[in-house]
Amino acid sequence: MTLLLLAYLGGVLTIVSPCILPVLPFVFARAGQSFLRSTLPMLLGMALAFAGVATLAAVGGGWAVEANQYGRLAAMALLALFGIALLFPGLADSFARPLVALGGRLSEEAEQGGSGSGAILPSLLLGLATGLLWAPCAGPILGLILTGAALQGANAGTSLLLLAYAAGAATSLALALLAGGRVFALMKRSLGAGEWLRRGAGVAVLAAVVAIALGLDTGFLTQVSLASTNSLEQRLLSRFDTAAAPQPSTPAMTAGNGPAMMTGGPAMMSGNTAMTGGNAPAMMSANPAMMAAKPSGAATDLPVEGALPSLAGAVEWLNSPPLTAGGLKGKVVLVDFWTYSCINCLRAIPYVRAWAEKYKDQGLVVIGVHAPEFAFEKRIGNVKQAAADLKIAYPVAIDNDYTIWRAFKNQYWPAHYFIDAEGRIRHHHFGEGGYEESEKVIQQLLAEAGRADVATGSVSVSASGAEMASNEADVHSPETYLGYERAENFVSPGGAVEDAASRYEPGMPRLNEWGLSGQWTIGKEHAALDAPDGGITYRFHARDLHLVLGPGADGRPVRFRVAIDGAPPGADRGIDVDAEGNGTITGQRLYQLIRQSGPIKDRTFEITFLDAGAQAYAFTFG
Repeated sequence: MTLLLLAYLGGVLTIVSPCILPVLPFVFARAGQSFLRSTLPMLLGMALAFAGVATLAAVGGGWAVEANQYGRLAAMALLALFGIALLFPGLADSFARPLVALGGRLSEEAEQGGSGSGAILPSLLLGLATGLLWAPCAGPILGLILTGAALQGANAGTSLLLLAYAAGAATSLALALLAGGRVFALMKRSLGAGEWLRRGAGVAVLAAVVAIALGLDTGFLTQVSLASTNSLEQRLLSRFDTAAAPQPSTPAMTAGNGPAMMTGGPAMMSGNTAMTGGNAPAMMSANPAMMAAKPSGAATDLPVEGALPSLAGAVEWLNSPPLTAGGLKGKVVLVDFWTYSCINCLRAIPYVRAWAEKYKDQGLVVIGVHAPEFAFEKRIGNVKQAAADLKIAYPVAIDNDYTIWRAFKNQYWPAHYFIDAEGRIRHHHFGEGGYEESEKVIQQLLAEAGRADVATGSVSVSASGAEMASNEADVHSPETYLGYERAENFVSPGGAVEDAASRYEPGMPRLNEWGLSGQWTIGKEHAALDAPDGGITYRFHARDLHLVLGPGADGRPVRFRVAIDGAPPGADRGIDVDAEGNGTITGQRLYQLIRQSGPIKDRTFEITFLDAGAQAYAFTFG
């Protein structure tokens, strides 16, 4: 009930958000009509459509998003006809085409405000169309609802919360309309301005359709709106106990050995280690020393944290037939959640690999659960290649639908869960580090299982390349995403243009700022280069600089050249470039571009792509 009330109040607040502006013309076009037979059905249809579409978008796959796009196009066409009919009442009668006639009938019946279902149904249909177009700004409250929906899957509670949010918005719109409707009716009676007001409403409706078609409702207005409503919503959140659901957080990024954290559901993940506090119980401290109780020795009393959840739901298993919780009874199990472009995961894998080899004959089973961050990590061929490159021989469950992730109520990469021979979770660790303590837990659980020959000591790992441990003290730059959904500190003049090709200049980045040069299309998840000789500039402070890259849709290799402070990297090159800074994108993965050999200071990194098609996802540092 608390979350329902919170969602409703969040919806009410949308009346002060600029994101509501594109919807207002459709709603205020009903001013002066019967509230019960015209306005109320429209607002009800809007709330139902928004709740339905938002539920599908949160818990469905790409098909749901694509279907919604077609629905938006159909809704824009319908409402454009409605606007034309308001502007030119005689036009609808002169056209015989069914859609235009429908637009005319909707306008005429709504204008008459007659009785019965003949007036209610057209208004309800217009409301459904408006709900398909409405894109409210995702402030803290709506973000919390959508995060919970993505993590928990489809359920009635998700739809009720979204419906409560939409009902709150409809309530505030209804109150505004009741007040505005009286003024509207007074003007019609006193000034004889009914025809001009009707035409004005038609112009406003058409302008709103154009604004939505140009993406202003999800672009400029969203940016304006977040500044005006987030503080109000955050104060509401602080007054309610929201511990029952994971809280969304802003896309600030992972540095050092803290874990990457899911913050927006499986399609929206980021590595914010600064936002892991708060009331949500699954949000652990970002300090690896506080990720889990650190056992001081083999005799430490490890608490029971719960039973091993089901391992069902993986789309495929590598290196093994599907494993089950029941079939693992009698074995000590280590479950490692990872994804192959996550730098934190890559630096932890050498230890997981060494444990699997050292203790495989003593009763330890290591299971890697690959839960993707980016869309390309859902491609099974990519995961197979990554597992081969990383020399992972233990079983790997490909958890593309996040079924196992949700079963563990996990939120981090990497995340290690230690299960005893009775099938009970006895310890967990999030992020890098704590390797000696984790190995002591393995040894203790094997001893508890009755093994008398448990190996002692700690594995010796000599990692290189991207797997080498981070130089934590010198990492002053955060993980930085290039897709507009989570991008920060972008300083190219004019800002980002979403989902459209545009020419950029890099600007003058300060520390932890970045810019583009050349012609790029910035999408939700990545920036794609449309023409050769485009580049990225980033001002950073760290020993290592990595960039998650991929070739274009055609898969052709993309040549690039990197520079540091305007010169070839030389001895400061990463493993994926030569001393002159030359490299080639051959697949979708993390590329190590810089590893400094001298003192660490603020440096300017530049990468120039000699071919079109490069896709850039995220910077990480070490």
